[in-house]
Parts: sequence; structure tokens; C-alpha cells
Amino acid sequence: MTRRVQQKVSHSMDQSKAVIGNNSELDGGCLNLPAISEVDWTRLPADTAIQIFSYLSCRDRASLSSTCRAYRLLGSSPCLWSSLDLRPYKFDTSAAESLSSRCTNLQALWFRGALSADAMIILQARRLREINVEFCGELTDAIFSAIVARHEMLEILHFGLDVCDRISSDAIKTVAYCCPKLRRLWLAGVREVNGDAINALAKHCRQLVEVGFIDSGCVDEAALENLSSVRYLSIAGARNLNWSSAAIAWSKLTSLVGLDTSRTNINLSSVMRLLSSSRNLKVLIALNCPVFEAEADTSMMYDQKGKVVLSLISEIVKGVASLFSDTTEINNGAFQNWRKLKVRDRISDEIVSWIEWVLSHSLMRISKKNPKECDDFWLRQGATLLLSLMESSQQEVQERAAYAVATFVVIDDQNAMVDCQRAEAILRHGGVQLLLDLARSCPEGLQSTNRLAAEEAAGGLWNLSVGEDHKGAIARVGGIKALVDLIFKWSSRNDGVLERAAGALANLAADDKCSLEVARAGGVHALVMLARSFMFEGVQEQAARALANLAAHGDSNSNNADVGLETGALEALVQLTFSKHEGVRQEAAGALWNLSFDDRNREAIAAADGVEALVALVRSCSSSSQGLQERAAGALWGLSLSEANSIAIGREGGVAPLITLAQSAVVDVHETAAGALWNLAFNPGNALCIVEDGGVQALIHLCSSSLSKMARFMAALALAYIVDGRMEDIASIGSSLEGTSESENLDVIRRMALKHIEDFVLGTSESENLDVLRRMALKHIEDFVRSFSDPQTFATALVSAVPTSLAQITEGARIPEAAHLRCSGAEIGRFVSMLRNPSSILKACAAFALLQFTMPGGRHSMHHTNLLQNVGAPRVLQSTSAAAIAPVEAKIFAKIVLRNLEHHQNQHVEASI
Repeated sequence: MTRRVQQKVSHSMDQSKAVIGNNSELDGGCLNLPAISEVDWTRLPADTAIQIFSYLSCRDRASLSSTCRAYRLLGSSPCLWSSLDLRPYKFDTSAAESLSSRCTNLQALWFRGALSADAMIILQARRLREINVEFCGELTDAIFSAIVARHEMLEILHFGLDVCDRISSDAIKTVAYCCPKLRRLWLAGVREVNGDAINALAKHCRQLVEVGFIDSGCVDEAALENLSSVRYLSIAGARNLNWSSAAIAWSKLTSLVGLDTSRTNINLSSVMRLLSSSRNLKVLIALNCPVFEAEADTSMMYDQKGKVVLSLISEIVKGVASLFSDTTEINNGAFQNWRKLKVRDRISDEIVSWIEWVLSHSLMRISKKNPKECDDFWLRQGATLLLSLMESSQQEVQERAAYAVATFVVIDDQNAMVDCQRAEAILRHGGVQLLLDLARSCPEGLQSTNRLAAEEAAGGLWNLSVGEDHKGAIARVGGIKALVDLIFKWSSRNDGVLERAAGALANLAADDKCSLEVARAGGVHALVMLARSFMFEGVQEQAARALANLAAHGDSNSNNADVGLETGALEALVQLTFSKHEGVRQEAAGALWNLSFDDRNREAIAAADGVEALVALVRSCSSSSQGLQERAAGALWGLSLSEANSIAIGREGGVAPLITLAQSAVVDVHETAAGALWNLAFNPGNALCIVEDGGVQALIHLCSSSLSKMARFMAALALAYIVDGRMEDIASIGSSLEGTSESENLDVIRRMALKHIEDFVLGTSESENLDVLRRMALKHIEDFVRSFSDPQTFATALVSAVPTSLAQITEGARIPEAAHLRCSGAEIGRFVSMLRNPSSILKACAAFALLQFTMPGGRHSMHHTNLLQNVGAPRVLQSTSAAAIAPVEAKIFAKIVLRNLEHHQNQHVEASI
């Protein structure tokens, strides 16, 4: 019912995140450990307590200060605060002040955003050796310089993932002057790295081993020659490089072991010069380099002795494997083989770790842009390479690889299109199991948690589960149970994991068999818990969507009823219709629509103030998305199956906004609105409201102009209800037109409605203007009208009653969507009464309606057959088919209905034998 492909969420800091600090919010964030009253935890030896505390997340460790003095002292032990990953949290000045007393010995820090960068200065962590910052596009020279100036012991400085285009060469010079112990520098998206900045690094940072100027606008390639200590250099995505100059200069870097030129315009001659002239170069990475790939001969390997080129046209896995001097087995598991080696030298470890790092970064970038020229690469080796990188010991590599897996399978996010071949490549090489392992290996609360890797792994399952053929594969390896377990394991502050897990379950629940597995695994309870208790809109939206899909399988399983029986489920969905976020309101309305097809759910929704909520939603959604309009109208359509609810909808003012939606140009919207109005019109009071609110004109327009057979059909039935005489029973309420008598008004309305019902059923019009309008507006349905009103075919069937003629008319009149309509006994009785109506138009319309409701193969045909038998319809139908003055359409349709009743009765007899 909605887009099932994950939209990549912006990581901007304005999103709802947990806040680290010494406040009451943290009390609920501690680990949910079972209470053991027999143990006095405060009497544990200090070493033991500190060891236990080391397994807690930074948020839970910070919460210790709110318990007791002893735990506050133990929780502040320097050994517990050597590293701090603040990426999952909102880190501001208040949080920094709360943490500052604990960060005296802090050595490694991870955070996101420019605001967090401003706050980190307050930490007073003078002994920091490593800073990793993500999504710092707003970071200025001033803040950047202030950070590095306060941390002269820095060895690793990593500002990446997005552009840092507000950082200039002046800030890089500040790094050189203030951080003489720097070993690793990685900057992404810097506008310019000039010669002065590079020379300053060469002069003052003599221990610099690794440098990355990623996606930079301009880098002084000649000055890089002066970085004599650098062993690993990455200029991936850099623009405006003079490759002739670069190849000459970098060949003089005597310490250079690894060079990453991915996503640049490096050419073949420069690659060959670097390989031949660089004394210690072992690895040159050139992924997605169009010039090199166009010039290179794909049948040749450009590796030289002891040196490899890793590119889209080379065999990357074999190239990496060739670096291991004691490795004899070369297959798709090169990284796995390296990890299993019993004897590994430091240099090889360093090289392969760097390869993993830069490959994961470039593959992530390539997957986001999804260039067409990479299609063959992904199928040939890219998928297996990503899966191998997901098993890296480096958490950042795991994150990027999982993100790339989730991204590269999607070829059109907006239209829910997944590349089946890419997805199958992931499935074929055990990707589902790897994603599950990565997501399950990160239980919240442990200090070693890589929550972001778990998010990306769950995101990969979300996207893979889009494909109908892939749902079963996920289920077969225990994916459904694992996803449900993820929901129970992660707390409310891990919105990213929960949203992705719920999104994957929503996709899986769209499959009938998988939906049963979701229910068996406790998915209903888990999803209702999310809908009831979680405030993040992404989680609410996906939980509601999953519940909607679970309830969408009708009579094929009991999930619809089970969702309604889950405590608080219907109440939670009703409340979500008031959400400020349109996506949440849309999915909640969709869930209520599906659930309303169960009789008990329908009344329970009404008891939970669902009628009032949905009428309010319909009133407010006239300018909302088409999806929300359709679902809001659909939910009222479902509720209006009950006459009590139908009356309540009219009393709450639901008729007027439904008429507005019925005038929508969008088929899905006006079709569902027409369905709701049809149900409402059954009640004479609602029918009068439709007349007074201008609904007849809207229904006439639908009856004559909609591109949807179903919309035209239901509009015709609603008009039939209005003009069949029932509404006159409450006509004393008053005239709806000034200066016109009530009877005259109703007579005019009735004549107009009858004319358009005739147009719909017969496909003919006595009015030339209406005929012109029909030719203009109903061009797409012209063949359909002729098929069931062709005079020659009807005349033949009337005279001979040849089965083939009746079958031909039946198929021509069939409206496939009408097979899903289910009428009550009262509604069937009303159509039977119309067969006795003096109006030939109503007779034909009633016979046509009963034809649709008894079509062989219809979902509720047997139900309708029983109802018709109960009200004595066969006798009336026989009378209609044989009447001398009845219209030919009424006669033929009545004959076909009798034929359908006989067919269903025979089927019932055969089934009982």
C-alpha cells in the first residue's frame, strides 16, 4: 500500500535523539536487568563493579551518577572513559558539561555535526589522541582550529562522510602547527588544499603516515611530494588534478605503500608510471575511474611484481589475496583468508586494514550515485566484496559495507524498484545471514556496541525484503524471528534500528506466508508496542505500515482479527491519525482501513473514537498527499459497512469531506470516496445529506467520467439508493433549495440521477449534450460500455438464451474489483426490491449490481448467493427475466444472475458430497 524502499534519512542533528547528560531521561535508559533482591550490588569489590560497568553504554555509565555516591565515584573511573562514541546521541553543551568531569583521560572520541564539534571543546579532554567526526558540513575554520589547538596530543584526525567545504587550507595549517604527533589525517570535501598547507604538514607532522583528502575541489598535487613519511595516500573523488604532474611527484614518495585514486580522472599512463617508478608502492586503487577504464585493456592485468591495481575491471579479490605471501588459496574470501592466517606480519595487517577502509568508503560513495557503468561490477564481484567487508573487525568498515548493501540493490528509491539480479547476488552469497548476524551482534547497552552498523544491517534487510522473490529467502534463514527479536532488544532511543526492523517486517508481512510467520514470531505484539510507545515518527510509520500489511490478507489467515485483539492496538492506531507527520497518519489510516473489514474490529475501532478521528482526518486532508486521502476515505468506507457507524459518520459531518474527495482527479482517491458514499447513501438521512451537500452532482460526474469502472459502478449504486424512494421517508426535514418545493427538488434530483444511471448501464443517452460529454470524458471506457449493452448480442441472448451468448455478456460486464465487495442482507434485499421498482433504469441497475455480486470466482459470491436465497430472490429474478415490459438489459442480467445462483448451488452440493 505504500513505498517499501528505505528513504535514506538525513543525519542532521535536528532529529530526535537521545541526550547524554545527568538528568532524569537517562534513568529509563539503563539496561533492563532483572531485579535480584538477594544481592547487595553496592558491596561488590570495586574492581568487579568497574569490570561490570565497562560493559555498559556511555549513556548508562553516565546514568550511574544519579543512583548513589559509591556508583557515582566508580562510574567516573578513568578506565571507563578512555573512548566515547557519541554518534547515536544528541551531544550539546549541556551534555558536554555533564561529561566533562569524566573525560580527563579520554583518548578517542566519535561524534556527529558541527554543533557537537562546538560542544566538544567543553569536554576539556586534553589527552585526546583520536577524533572522528561525521556530517560536519557546517563546521567552520574557527571551530575546527579551536578543536585542534586544544588537543596537541592528537594522532588521528578524521573529518569525513560528507563535505567539509567550510574548512580551508588555513585550518589545515593550524593542524600542522598544533598537532606534531599526528599520524593520520582524513578530510572530506575541503574546497582547496594548497601547497602551504601541505608543506606545513610535511614540516611539523613528521610522524604522518596516512593522509586522505577525499572529494576535494583542488589539491596541490606537486606539494604532496614533500610528505615523505606518508605510507598511505587517498585523493579519491578529488577534482582538478594534473595527472602528469601528480604521477611524477608521487613517484618520489619513497615511503608510499598504498595509493587510492578512486573516482578520479586518472589515466592509464599515470597508473603505469606510478607502478613502475614508485619504489615501495604495493597497492594502487582506482575504482570507478572512467578515463583509466576506457583506456585500459580489460584482458590485461596491469599488476607488476609485488604491486597490484584494484579497479572495476580487475579481479579485486585475487589482487588482495596476492599480497599474502603465505596464502595459497585464492577465492572470493580473500579478506576472510587473511583474517584466518595464524601468522600475520604487521605490514600486511596495516595494508589490508587500509584497503578495507578505502574500499568500503569508495564502494559506499559509488552505491549512492549508482552509475550505470558499475552494473556489471556489482554482479561480477561487488556484491561479494561488500559482504566480505561486512565481516571486517573495523566498525566503520562494517557500517559502510552494510550501508552500501542496503543502497546498491535499490535502483529507484521513489518508485520502490530493486534490482533483482543485485539482490539475488547478495542472497546467493549468504548476505541475509551476514546482515542478520551483524544486526544481532550489537545488543544495546554494551560498550562495544556498533549501533550504526546494526542500523545499516537492518536497512539492508529492509531493502532486500522489497523483492517478492526474496521474502521467502529471508524467512528461511530465520530472518523474521531475528527482526522481531531486534525490536525487543533495542530501546526507544535506537530509533534507526527499530525503524528499519519494522520496515523490513512491513515488507515481509505483505506476503501471505511470511505474514503468518511474523505473527507466530511475536511480531504483532512487537509492532503494537512500537505503535503505542515510541515517539519517533519513522518508527511509528513503519509499525503502522507493518500492522496494515498484516491485516491485509483477508480470509486467508487470522492476522486481521489477531491485530485487533492485541491490547491497545486499535487505540494506538486511532491516536496515530492525529500525528503531526503525514506519513504516520497515512499508514495509521491504512491499517484501520484493513482492520475495519473484520466485524469485531470495525465496532472496536468505533468504540475507540475511530469514527470521530477519521472524520477529522478526512476533513483535514483535502490538501494532503493522494495516499493519505485514499486511506482516510478507505477507512471510513470500511467503517461504514456497519449501519450504526454509517449513521455516526453522517452525524459527525463526514459526508461533505467525502464528496470533496469524490471530486478528486486521482482515481484511487475518488474511487474510495465513492465506495464510502455508496455505503452512506444506504441510510436515508445520509442520502439527504449527500443531496444537500452537492453530492449528487459529484456522483453524476463520477458515474459518467471516471476512468475507474469500479468508481463508476459504485457512484451508480449510490445514485440508485438516492432515487429509489427510500429518501422520501424523511423528506419532511426540509427543502434543500430556496424557492423550490421539496417534492420538486427531489423530483429534479431523481430525474438527473436516473438519466446518468441509464448512461452508465446502457451506454446510450437521449441528450446530445450528454452524448458529447460522454464521448469526451468516457473515451477510455467506450469499449466497456458497448460490451455489455450491444443490442445485437443482447437480442440474440434474449431469444435463444444460448449459454455462449450469456457467457460473452457476462465477461463483457465483469468488473474485477467488484468481486471483493461484500454486501449485507439488507443491501441485497434492497437491490431485490429495486427489481420490482417501476423504473426500468433501477431494474437494470439492480440486475447489473447482482450480476457483479454473484460472479463465479468472486470472493463473496457464495455469501451473496445465500442472502439472495434467503430473501426469495430467484422468484423475483425469474419474473424480471420473463417480464414483457422489462428492459432488455434487466432481462438478460437477471437471467445471468439466475445462472450464477445455480452454479454456486451446484458447487455447494459437490463440496458437501
